[in-house]
Amino acid sequence: MASANSTNLGEKPIAKLLVQQAAPASIGILVMSLNILIDTIFVGNWIGSTAIAAINVVLPVSFFIAALGMAIGIGGSSIISRALGANNQKKAVKTFGNQISLTLLLTISLVIIGLVFVDSLIPVFGGKGDIFEPAKIYYTIVLYGVPFLALCMMGNTVIRAEGKPKFAMIAMIIPSVGNLLLDYILINQMGLGMWGAAWASTASYFFCFAYVFWFFISKNSELKIRLPDFQLHKTIISEIGSLGFVTLARQAVVSIIYLLMNNILFDLGGEDSVAIYAIIGRMLMFALFPVLGVTQGFLPIAGFNYGAQKYHRVKKSINTAILYACGLGLLVFGGIMLFAEEIVGIFTQNPKIIAETPNAMRWVFAATPIVAIQLIGAAYYQAVGKAIPALLLTLSRQGFFFIPLILILPGYFGEIGVWISFPIADLLSTLLTAYFLNREIRLKLRPATSR
Repeated sequence: MASANSTNLGEKPIAKLLVQQAAPASIGILVMSLNILIDTIFVGNWIGSTAIAAINVVLPVSFFIAALGMAIGIGGSSIISRALGANNQKKAVKTFGNQISLTLLLTISLVIIGLVFVDSLIPVFGGKGDIFEPAKIYYTIVLYGVPFLALCMMGNTVIRAEGKPKFAMIAMIIPSVGNLLLDYILINQMGLGMWGAAWASTASYFFCFAYVFWFFISKNSELKIRLPDFQLHKTIISEIGSLGFVTLARQAVVSIIYLLMNNILFDLGGEDSVAIYAIIGRMLMFALFPVLGVTQGFLPIAGFNYGAQKYHRVKKSINTAILYACGLGLLVFGGIMLFAEEIVGIFTQNPKIIAETPNAMRWVFAATPIVAIQLIGAAYYQAVGKAIPALLLTLSRQGFFFIPLILILPGYFGEIGVWISFPIADLLSTLLTAYFLNREIRLKLRPATSR
């Protein structure tokens, strides 16, 4: 039998469940985003705007390797949620053991490759001119901590799949608080510059890993793995891979976008334009925290009830999640439109960046009220184990629409063409997702098939 904690996902009212799952997820994402945001403010004010650009160059490499952990986590957690819903504890535990082995094998291998080719990778991702040296310092140190970050991201999704969102929230808060404290000590007090920023990030990843490790060996987790569970199982790895590839592909596209954006903006406006994108990127991570929290809270509810064949609850969870997320997205939109100038002034004293960033930021956030439909729709297919539509809808926003737009529009409109690409891609991908999600609800989640 599934434990009382996971069984609640199939019994409690959907609206109440979604709040219980989404609130801790939102708080965790908020704190993590605040960490990135404040870290950027610290770096910008204590080191300089070039340091902000340098960190932005490193992010696609380190985040892609760490995203392997998230991909394995989300892919495996979909299996775990459905297995718990079907009372198959053995499969859930075996899946978790395979997740750990796969995460370690892949991330450590990629870290070694990343360190060997450090001088070649940094310029490719936009680390040119004055950006190269600080980017290399940050990249080299942070890469040592990336396997710990990957294990944290993998473990966090599994904790959520068990129906323990508060523990998942704490796992996200610990590295954020640790990073900010170490930033203050290492950068401001000890004057270590980029070295301090990098070691603060790396140490914070280890703090998170220590907490996640404690959770799974404590009585709080229902997934008690044994040594044989670590042995890779072909069927499980294949299922984790097919579902996790959706997340990995999304992060791969994000890394490609960073590569393209950094190079396009560097050519259009130099280091300052790269720094503008870095600030907007941090705001995208921060401001959308409530929408992303609802999406994270939705995943285990949809997966568990789909596994239990309670399709009416799956349909209700989709509708409720979209309603809540769109409402929160509207609030975010209003805040950005009203306070863009004030927000930018927090990050830097560079006059050009202060003058140009607010307008760019407003364009980037223009479609925020509707983007929740795209996020929830893609998440639904991943939650229920339908890898192909999940992959296509996940890639539609950034891969199929955004990348072609940023390659075409700047040629006609210059730098403004980069920024207007964001809302156009959001609108097109939302329309596409809404069509397929509505079709899925009508054909697959009909009340007559519910139990």
